[in-house]
Order: sequence, then structure tokens, then C-alpha cells
Amino acid sequence: MNFDTRELIRSMLNKLSQMDYIRPESIPDIELYMDQITTFMDTQLASSKRHPEDKILTKTMINNYAKNNLLPPPVKKKYSKEHVLMLIFIYYFKNILSIGDIEAILNPLAKRFFHTEDEPDLTAVYQEVFSLEKDEVKNLMKDITKKYKTSIGTFPDAPKEDEDFLHTFSFICMLSFDVFVKQMLLQRIIDEIRESEQTDDSENAKASQQNAPKDSFDN
Repeated sequence: MNFDTRELIRSMLNKLSQMDYIRPESIPDIELYMDQITTFMDTQLASSKRHPEDKILTKTMINNYAKNNLLPPPVKKKYSKEHVLMLIFIYYFKNILSIGDIEAILNPLAKRFFHTEDEPDLTAVYQEVFSLEKDEVKNLMKDITKKYKTSIGTFPDAPKEDEDFLHTFSFICMLSFDVFVKQMLLQRIIDEIRESEQTDDSENAKASQQNAPKDSFDN
């Protein structure tokens, strides 16, 4: 192998330790045009790019999210702070979930908390969820370190020239299996959410029909 896996892990762990989320107070309270949204997201999430030239968000992406019901439509081509919060959720979900699954999660979120005067509102939900990040990052760092230490103990009888590759491959497989299992769990939970929402919608539709005024005709 022509790279140092240990140095790569050390670098990644260091990056994880410095990871932070976009805080609600850093999001402008004024409504933004699409160009301003893409610039803001690209600046705030630059550290999560795989390659420097990658785009965090594009106009096409935002339009597609709106067309696929992941994002409430803008008002007069302007996006609110709540739109930015929804786009942040989409950004983190889109690499591991399908469009349909993201819609199943975010539609109920938007229905209950988007542009509401009740508590909790969307900002409060976002703040609560992302406040868990610090502890979760610590847990991730411990888990990654443990998996790496396990991987370098594999293939003890392998030829010397193959050791590094096989250790790295073992590490990749362990990380991938972890993601695979969690993705399966996510999909099951989302299916339950989707079924629950469909049941609620069906029951609400029946209730509306039952409560609708009956037409009366004079004899």
C-alpha cells in the first residue's frame, strides 16, 4: 500500500474532534435568495467536502428537493431560516437515504414544525438534535479506533507484502458492515413512520367525510 492507514485514521479522528454543526444563530434571520443559500451552505459545510471542488448545494439540487416534496416551496423566490434548517437535514440524509425515505422523514417534520408559532418549532427541534453531536462524535472516535485496532490483528499469517492491504480491507469491511446494519435499521424505522402517517391521513380523511354536512333536499 502506498499510503499510511494509521496516519489517515489519525487525521480523520482529528477532523472528527473539530467537527461542529451549523448553529441556528449563525443562520441569517432574513430571507435569502437561492444564490445566497448555496453560498452560505458551501461556506459553512466546506470541511465536510470530499474534494475541494465539490459543491455542497446547487440550484438544481434545491429545485429537485422542492419538486420531490423534500423542501417546502419558497415565498417569492426567497428562502427562510427554516428552509435552511431543512436543507441541512437533507444534506446529511442524502448520502445514506433515498429521496423517498427522506420525504417520509421530512414531510411529517415540516407539517408539524415548519413556520409554526408553537413550541417546539423547527429551530428548537434542530438545536436539540444537533446538540447531541459532541457526545456522538466521542463515541464514533472510540468505535473507529477500536475497529482499526481489531483490523490490524487480522491475517496474522499473510505474506508481508499483503499485510497492509488486507488490514485496510478488513477495516473497510468492518466500517461498511456497521453502516449497512444501521442503514437497514433506518429503513425499517422510516417504513414504520410512513405507515403511521398513511394511517393517520386515512383516519383523518374518514373523520372529515363523517363530519361533512349532509345535503338535504325538500320533498
